[in-house]
Amino acid sequence: MKTSQHSAQTCFSGEAIRYNKRMIYFRHHSRLLTFRRPQGAAPCGSSVHIEAECGDPNARVQLRLYHQNGSESFFDMQVSGGRATADLPMPEAPGLVWYYFIIRLQDGQTLYYGADSGEGALRQNEPRAYQITVYDGAFETPQSWREGVVYQIFPDRFRRSSWEDFRSRARYHVEKGRFLRVHDRWSEDVIYTPSVGQSEYEPNDFFGGDCNGIREKLTYLKDLGVTALYLNPVFESASNHRYDTADYHKIDPIFGTEEEFSALCSEAKELGIRIMLDGVFSHTGADSRYFDKFSRYEDVGAYESESSPYRKWYTFHGDRDHYDCWWGFPTLPNVNELEPGYTAFITGDDGVLNHWARAGAHDWRLDVADELPDEFIRILRKCVKQNDPEGVLLGEVWEDCSNKYGPEGRRGYVNGDELDSAMNYPFTDAAIRFLTGHIDAYALDETLQTQREHYPKPFYEACLNLLSSHDIIRAATALAGAPDRNAVSRKLQAAFRPGEQEKQKGFRRLILATALQMALPGVPCVYYGDEAGMTGMADPFNRGTYPWGTENPETMAAFEALMHARRDSTALKRGLCRMGALSPEVFTLIRYLPESGQVALLMLNRSEREQSVSFRPEWLQQGPDGETEVSLPGSMTDVLTGDAIHSENGECKTVLPPITARLWIG
Repeated sequence: MKTSQHSAQTCFSGEAIRYNKRMIYFRHHSRLLTFRRPQGAAPCGSSVHIEAECGDPNARVQLRLYHQNGSESFFDMQVSGGRATADLPMPEAPGLVWYYFIIRLQDGQTLYYGADSGEGALRQNEPRAYQITVYDGAFETPQSWREGVVYQIFPDRFRRSSWEDFRSRARYHVEKGRFLRVHDRWSEDVIYTPSVGQSEYEPNDFFGGDCNGIREKLTYLKDLGVTALYLNPVFESASNHRYDTADYHKIDPIFGTEEEFSALCSEAKELGIRIMLDGVFSHTGADSRYFDKFSRYEDVGAYESESSPYRKWYTFHGDRDHYDCWWGFPTLPNVNELEPGYTAFITGDDGVLNHWARAGAHDWRLDVADELPDEFIRILRKCVKQNDPEGVLLGEVWEDCSNKYGPEGRRGYVNGDELDSAMNYPFTDAAIRFLTGHIDAYALDETLQTQREHYPKPFYEACLNLLSSHDIIRAATALAGAPDRNAVSRKLQAAFRPGEQEKQKGFRRLILATALQMALPGVPCVYYGDEAGMTGMADPFNRGTYPWGTENPETMAAFEALMHARRDSTALKRGLCRMGALSPEVFTLIRYLPESGQVALLMLNRSEREQSVSFRPEWLQQGPDGETEVSLPGSMTDVLTGDAIHSENGECKTVLPPITARLWIG
């Protein structure tokens, strides 16, 4: 495979193999418009034009097309002038379609050509197949969400408004018979060891972050450029993470009152900030008014009696001590989401979603969306959109959402009638692996391009692009060379501190990762405190308290500049996108608005050596955005340094210092 003199240019000579003492040439590239139009996912009932370069004019070329439902068909391609062409009709219903090429030679022999995506390869046996995602063409996602910036808050750890109120409100749980460990000082370390007399750690230590604490910092968040707050669970629960819901209709007393929560929503709305709640609908807490394993509530819980109104929500096996629970944790009994009573409880006129919509929260993140039935997600979506057409339903999905399979078959997340989008963990993983040297820029590009190819554009542009979360190692720590969280104990995680050199390298890499996050299509999500340089291994160490007054000035300044660029640049919010590798060490991305000429150009040098770079937009793949030309302005200014870059005859040249991000706006 040959490339041009420019390493970024995706112009290949094609695939040729020696067969029976002669060379057989064939080429298709699913991400180039010269081979597949339109690019990426396709609406139901549309047609996709497929082409291939064919070096044998006497070859018979067929496309094998097979569908998610198990059916298949063969299409004869027209071979003329060195190209094979065909128009493929897409199904009328959403789903997946796969194709590969069958090349039949005059001597009766057969070759095959295919790949998961991108450039394929000739084979003498059946290859991998190209995927086309077929979705509802009417599917759209809210523009205000796609153009925004999200800030994730773990409620107990962002800000405490009053120590006295915290102590008073904590008594609610004590009076119910729950054991709490209360932190007096905001700056204390999180607890990760068992309580006295206990054998296992329980997440029952509280710092007292609350509604009013967030309200006090709304102006700070607005000034950063935040347009939505994603709150980890806020409902009454026995734990500090609150994923063991005790009462869906009640704000946890430590976090505040419903009136205070409504005030938070109202004040945030005045500042242009939406509120996204975390919906934990696959399970409840055992210590809840619905299950009530410990008899703390006046209601008769499912554990207490077969006559409980909540009994049908759960699945018991023989006696009450044997029931389905989430990943084997007896504290988290699973619910039957499609049990009519439970479905109505969540989505009915007086249900959970409507209750909190009236309080001012219209957006939902679905915890463990993989464990929710497709039909249940469709019902949730209908309810969310009825409350607010601009409401967002986001799913926790860790893999490619387009071809995710569960026990009942392929999930319909991207069909157009379920999720608006999902948390983009494939981006997280690829970005951190690139910046820590585990993959090169070409592999990063491959991940990002495949995702763009597989997702419907509305879904892709609404993906939540995150670097840290409550579920993974803090980005600054991961980028400093942290050990695998699954390979070390909590004790060792608590003790892990990178050396000063590694720590500073982690901060510099964090700036690169954030620049990529702010420049990519999709919705950037900042985990509270990342901007302040917070560190930490996995749960619970990624859930420390925000270091008010002791923030890292370098990371703060970089985050502010990058988030302001995202807020102020129309090109970064809605521009078309080309991206690719300029070398193994350098990744670049350009966002542009053809109608106005606005351009944003990102370059990342992950190397510890400076890199001399030349760049022309046409060296990058166009992708689903089409054949629109890009013109570089004569001069653009870097938002991080204020330095300018100049172009001449459509080309710009620069030297990137070690571990450097440059985001030029023009």
